[in-house]
Amino acid sequence: MHPPTVTTHLQAHSFHGLEPGPRLIVTGAVHGNETCGTRAIERTLGELASGELRIVRGSVSFVPVCNPLAYAKGQRMGERNLNRRLLPAAQPREYEDRVANVLCPLLAQHDVLLDLHSFRSPGRPFALCGPVDNTGALEPFAREAEEVALVTHLGVQRIVEGWMSAYSDGIARRRARAAAGDTLAAAAIEDPSYGIGTTEYMRSRGGYAVTLECGQHEDPAAPDIAWRAIRQTLALLRLAELPLEPPRRPFEALTLTTVVDRHAAGDAFVKAWTSFDPVDEGELIARRADGSEVRAPRAARIVFPDPGARPGHEWFYLAYPSARSF
Repeated sequence: MHPPTVTTHLQAHSFHGLEPGPRLIVTGAVHGNETCGTRAIERTLGELASGELRIVRGSVSFVPVCNPLAYAKGQRMGERNLNRRLLPAAQPREYEDRVANVLCPLLAQHDVLLDLHSFRSPGRPFALCGPVDNTGALEPFAREAEEVALVTHLGVQRIVEGWMSAYSDGIARRRARAAAGDTLAAAAIEDPSYGIGTTEYMRSRGGYAVTLECGQHEDPAAPDIAWRAIRQTLALLRLAELPLEPPRRPFEALTLTTVVDRHAAGDAFVKAWTSFDPVDEGELIARRADGSEVRAPRAARIVFPDPGARPGHEWFYLAYPSARSF
């Protein structure tokens, strides 16, 4: 079962149990070339259609393809990255703005989001979660315990936090470069809201959310990982009568702390980095077009290295051990 590659609407499939319970939404293909979630959702919809799986309480909505244009093209984006600046647009300009005007209200109708993704480089699956409970201005949150229960039951052992604070710090440094006359930095996105994606929007509406990175884009195991995560989520929330597997402890917990921008097209990594590769203090990571070196300020893990990043935009992140216990 494959959703048609039309680009004029979103398909959402909803199931409502006859007993009260939480409202879950499961999303796939926020990036069009990340199809493991789509395949897992299709498999789950088939089980619901056959009666093999039943929703008995609460409700669940499935959106197999969140960005139909990018999905039809088989690429990450349609006109822009849907998972950045995911906010309703009073005057939509790009295709993803029109998607956001449908997707954001749909997210807001639910309590919990499981967002299924994959990544470019080889590596093992991991999950991204939100902040601790807080009343700060950047990402206030009050459902940490529920979110931790979800992230620890998805079947992965690596958990990453700190996205919004790392992104916001990167914006501050980009503004400083722009003030010093860096035209590429000035042209890049300078609004911290550009860091808002599906999970951040969900938290802003009072819900909680986890992004599951199920493996490399073409990894044949990734759809199974996504499918098992859907079942674990249904079991944890008691939406379906399924056995709940225990958390796979111990967890490796990391905090994204530093984002490094690519300044010019000539900036280049010194090797083909893969997410979560370790770097030692002082180790050379990349060279700038002007000959300057980018070195690790202390021992860390490199995360989301993007050799094709546009100048002025995020190039890679550095992550350090988290102080949180999962």
